[in-house]
Amino acid sequence: MTDTGAPDERQIENPEGDREKHKVSGDRVIAKIKELLHEGNVRHVVIKNNEGRTLIEFPVSIGLAGALLLPVWAAVGAVAAMVTDCTIEVEREVEEESAEE
Repeated sequence: MTDTGAPDERQIENPEGDREKHKVSGDRVIAKIKELLHEGNVRHVVIKNNEGRTLIEFPVSIGLAGALLLPVWAAVGAVAAMVTDCTIEVEREVEEESAEE
């Protein structure tokens, strides 16, 4: 996939700090989710439409990969086909800081 350089996504400020929010166009939903999962430590993903209504939501387990993700990708693809723009909310694992200095 080639990048056109057009900024069609941006991270939305989240005052609670518990979830990252990314606004993306419908045709970029799957690519953005794959990118976020590749970054690691993602626990939960929620896709919402422009009105803030939840379209799909799924947990991400460490062992969840390969064939187990096929139904999820099919559902995400169906959602992406229905929306022009949406917001992807990602909840990440909290990394504990060590007390050693």
